[in-house]
Amino acid sequence: MTETKQISIPEGRDAWEAALEGSKYRDSEFTTVSGESLEAAYGPEDAPGDPASDLGWPGQYPFTRGVHPSMYRGRLWTMRQFAGFGTARETNERFKFLLDHGQTGLSVAFDFPTLMGRDGDDDMCIGEVGQVGVAISSIADMEALFDGIPMDQVSTSMTINGPAPILLAFYIACAERRGLDPAVLRGTVQNDILKEYQAQHAWLVPPEPALRMIIDVMEYCSEHVPKWNTISISGYHIREAGSSAAQELAFTLANGLEYVRRGIERGMDVDSFAPRLSFFFDSHLDFFEEIAKFRAARRIWARKMREEFGAKDPRSWMLRFHTQTAGVSLTAQQPENNIVRTAYEALAAVLGGTQSLHTNSMDETLSLPTEKAVKIALRTQQIIAEETEVAHVADPLGGSYFVEAMTDKMEREAQAYFDEIERRGGVVPCIDSGYFQKEIHESALSYQRAVESGRKKVVGVNCYTEGEESLEIELHRIRPEVEVEALKGLADLRSNRDATNASAALDGIRAACHSDANLLKAFVTAAHADCTLGEISQILREEFGDYIEPKIL
Repeated sequence: MTETKQISIPEGRDAWEAALEGSKYRDSEFTTVSGESLEAAYGPEDAPGDPASDLGWPGQYPFTRGVHPSMYRGRLWTMRQFAGFGTARETNERFKFLLDHGQTGLSVAFDFPTLMGRDGDDDMCIGEVGQVGVAISSIADMEALFDGIPMDQVSTSMTINGPAPILLAFYIACAERRGLDPAVLRGTVQNDILKEYQAQHAWLVPPEPALRMIIDVMEYCSEHVPKWNTISISGYHIREAGSSAAQELAFTLANGLEYVRRGIERGMDVDSFAPRLSFFFDSHLDFFEEIAKFRAARRIWARKMREEFGAKDPRSWMLRFHTQTAGVSLTAQQPENNIVRTAYEALAAVLGGTQSLHTNSMDETLSLPTEKAVKIALRTQQIIAEETEVAHVADPLGGSYFVEAMTDKMEREAQAYFDEIERRGGVVPCIDSGYFQKEIHESALSYQRAVESGRKKVVGVNCYTEGEESLEIELHRIRPEVEVEALKGLADLRSNRDATNASAALDGIRAACHSDANLLKAFVTAAHADCTLGEISQILREEFGDYIEPKIL
């Protein structure tokens, strides 16, 4: 019998590289979606230098492999489909539809007037009411939105930023009117204003007073709404604006660290609020790059919180996050293909260890989702959870040479951005100088050029096209009566409320702007007095001024 000689890993690599030199390659750029070059294969030398300190085990510091020891063996991620359109009552019906079909948490999409802190009857909002989300202008609208839904049993996420403290006040006041103690409420309000100045460009007031309100929310909720996640620090909108994966990771965590600094400067103990900070990431189409991003995020956050900020509670070290599949990856051409894109993006989020997940619907480049489309999106999550068996093992990709190498690279790139942000004076000075905005713009431009040149393939757009295509899917249409109904509701509210009580509550907000008083407390009082979103926001604009973003081109 001929004995086969066992060769070492370095010898094997040398042989492989020699064979690789004579290999044929297809005509493709071997890069990530973010444009990062990839090797043909990865080996042990590319993996972490110290697996014990860099990886550990699931549920153990630095949480690279997940925040819970059992991960999805213990509990599946929260399936939280983003929903909102038309009136509060219409969205309430969609919420109940989703809950009836197995959704386990609610996520509110607001219309553009609400996002900008304006009532539907504002002259600037004509034609926009209820078009891209639900119109919420008062506690009455919030009551209609959650009619018949047990607020003490359902976790609710609200994607809103500039007016976030006001909408949270409506939610708290709504629960109190039902006789509920706010301490039982569970959910998240996005409340991440820094990324608005960086990427999404929707704000009420300049950065400093906006940051003051965020810390007011953290302070108020730590005492009165302890189960509520006071901020969802959002990389999603940074990525949707065109950033690379590394930029999304770095800018998001930099924003999160700034909120931590502001809380400590207020005099709060870091462990009193850090466990209630959460994150929100994009899951794009580059499967492994996204998984590495999620794993690097947990490790970076754990180390920063323990080593830089001295957090002692392990919950303060844990980065918990919601994920949404990439809206920018959806195409108007051949929209059914979006089902496949979303499925892979959702799978990456699950393998990356997300705590909650929204899967985009196939029709979202064309309209708000239909019931059929949103049900398919929800079923996508349910199939991953119940049929693929990927949830049986915590961090099944842990130890992969490729994944670990990418995780390490993500961490290094993020640290380089942290260093640059610090060199430029911090997050707010970088916003004021346009640094973030320019970085994101250049990344977006690079990707768009790659698609337009054909270097990056997009099925149905620049390859496998079908010429003139007829649209074969149903689209959701907003009723034309929505705006009329919303404006009537506002008029009825103002005519039926106690005008003296409402005026006093608004005066209280104006006074609080110039004192150390907690503004969220003042907003809750105003909500109970039936003050509207637009009325409260206008006072903030008048007292704090507006913000003009810098030119970057």
